[in-house]
Amino acid sequence: MFDIDSIVLYVEDISRSKKFYAELLDCTPRELSPTFVSFELPAGFKLELKARAANQPPSAVTGGGCEICIKVPDAASLDAVFAAWRSKGTDMAQQPTRVPYGLTFVALDPDAHRIRVFAEG
Repeated sequence: MFDIDSIVLYVEDISRSKKFYAELLDCTPRELSPTFVSFELPAGFKLELKARAANQPPSAVTGGGCEICIKVPDAASLDAVFAAWRSKGTDMAQQPTRVPYGLTFVALDPDAHRIRVFAEG
C-alpha cells in the first residue's frame, strides 16, 4: 500500500499563487525552489504549487479541471470560512448552496483552480 502525499497545482505566476494560498490557508509555505512551493496542511497532506512554465515534461493543463475539497464540521463553520475568504477578495464560483450531501461553496484561485468547501448534512 501507499499514501497519497500531496497534490500539485500548475500555476502561471508562482509568487501570486503563493501569496493567495498563504493568505487563504493562513499557512507559511516552504520554498523548495524558485518554481515550486509546498504548504503542509494540519493532517500532513501537502498542497504544492509549481510554475507551469517549469514543468518537465511540459503540460498544457490549466486550472478548473478538478477541485480541491475542504471538509468543515458544520454549516456555521462553512459560513465563517466563506465570510473570511470573501473579505480577502477571493473570487467565488458558487455561493453557499444546499446540495444533496450538505452545504457547499466554490472559490477560485488566480489560475481558476476550484476550491470546494463543504459541510455534510
